[in-house]
Amino acid sequence: MKILIAPDSFKESLEALDVCHAIQSGFSQVFPNADYTLLPMADGGEGTSAVLSYVLGGRWKEVSVHDPLMRPITAKYLLLPDATAVIEIAQACGLHLLTEAERNPVVASSYGVGELIADALGEGVKRIIIGLGGSATNDAGLGMLMALGMTFHDVNDSLLTHGGGALASLHRLDSTSLHTKVRETVFEVACDVTNPLCGLLGASAVFGPQKGACPQQVADLDKALSHFAATCAQHGYPECQEVAGAGAAGGLGYALMSFCNAQLKSGFDTVAEVASLSEHIADADLVITGEGKLDVQTAMGKVAGGISQLAKATHTPVIAICGSVDGLKPTQTNQFDVIMPSIQKIDSIDNVLRTAYHNIETTAVNIAASIKLGQNLK
Repeated sequence: MKILIAPDSFKESLEALDVCHAIQSGFSQVFPNADYTLLPMADGGEGTSAVLSYVLGGRWKEVSVHDPLMRPITAKYLLLPDATAVIEIAQACGLHLLTEAERNPVVASSYGVGELIADALGEGVKRIIIGLGGSATNDAGLGMLMALGMTFHDVNDSLLTHGGGALASLHRLDSTSLHTKVRETVFEVACDVTNPLCGLLGASAVFGPQKGACPQQVADLDKALSHFAATCAQHGYPECQEVAGAGAAGGLGYALMSFCNAQLKSGFDTVAEVASLSEHIADADLVITGEGKLDVQTAMGKVAGGISQLAKATHTPVIAICGSVDGLKPTQTNQFDVIMPSIQKIDSIDNVLRTAYHNIETTAVNIAASIKLGQNLK
């Protein structure tokens, strides 16, 4: 029996590879001779680089960059053997890099993301996969573009400062010194956010508050983004502000499309393609996937839902192991052959997170035992 184990991480408790090991440990207690393939998965957010490193190899490179408040930090990205770099923007401009008191998208900069990209270009990569998610910024990629050599000027021809608030002062931009390899490189953006750049569903309105913006700042930032996009259009750059995903990561989606000719793709689809997930599913007799919580978002580009859709093409049965199930309707659960929550008892959230490995392993044992019982009853 060939068993493909391809879960997402269980947020705040286990990385995807740890989930793989827990499931294999449980199943192998019942089926020790099964052929197990471990394929940890991700949807383009944090942890994507680690997943691709496990699946494809490559090497990590640490770089000295600047955090959202322009303080020096060390960040890393992944270099794959096929001249591809995988960069998670949260490494350089992530919300987790700031204390709650420090959160302020008016001044937070994406400069460090540009530094990571510039370093990868210096390594001679031909393709850069960028995972958007978890940013502290709302600057439409202003900082990133500065780090790549572009200059932005106000009406007095002074250089703009950092942060989303500075966008409102933009009068002129100059790409003369833009890194020469940007236009020679393929940029693919893994993104599951569909928000436009501006408006009620835009970057500022939807994500600004969690990044520290008060209502007035949200309104000001939205106007600043709109002004930035209009000025860029006047300078001949593509009008991408209404494209789904333009508002991702505080407008980094917009900047990557407008200035780097990037393609925005589903994060799950990007990882699945690079990891040859379809081929692994086609070769399996059984697929086991999972995530921390199965809910209405599972079918909206998340790992478990994406795997179930791919498995339908080859009629491969899919079991989903999760921490909990929340609000799923029968039409949303029938995409899996089995859904099994792993929490063993009522407990505090801290204990549930701490015992996740044991709970998943125990659940895997019980599922395997049920399969074996079914085989014996035939």
